[in-house]
Amino acid sequence: MVVGGYRVAIEKILQKCKVIAIVGLSSNKDRPSYGVALYLKEHGYRIIPVNPKETSILGEPCHPSLTSFEEKVDIVDIFRRPEDVAAVVDEAIQIGAGVVWMQEGIVDEVSAEKARRAGLEVIMDKCIKKEHQRLVGGSSLPYGVCETHFED
Repeated sequence: MVVGGYRVAIEKILQKCKVIAIVGLSSNKDRPSYGVALYLKEHGYRIIPVNPKETSILGEPCHPSLTSFEEKVDIVDIFRRPEDVAAVVDEAIQIGAGVVWMQEGIVDEVSAEKARRAGLEVIMDKCIKKEHQRLVGGSSLPYGVCETHFED
């Protein structure tokens, strides 16, 4: 449950941040990452797919890593296994991202603390789509669920 200052922090992040790199984004329409990315894109966010196994997702060029492109990133949204989070956080720090967002089911306290020490805000074990819907008062039905299903 998100309460008090944490809820306010999420609202501020979603209001001020507009460019979201989605690490682990899949082109499979049945995957939660695809539904979340589609939702964010349709709600005015600029999405940057990051997945070395893809070339293009939702009409956007896909990048192999966070360090492989120059565009400024506000939020790094992570759809990767918890054991893969540390490397993503290292790249998020390297590129100067403002926020590391770990989707539902993804918890890595050590990486979260490292990101905070580097000056990044951290949201963990929360679905960015669900949090945006709470902010705007929308339903979660059209784009499916956010539970993270990990790909190898």
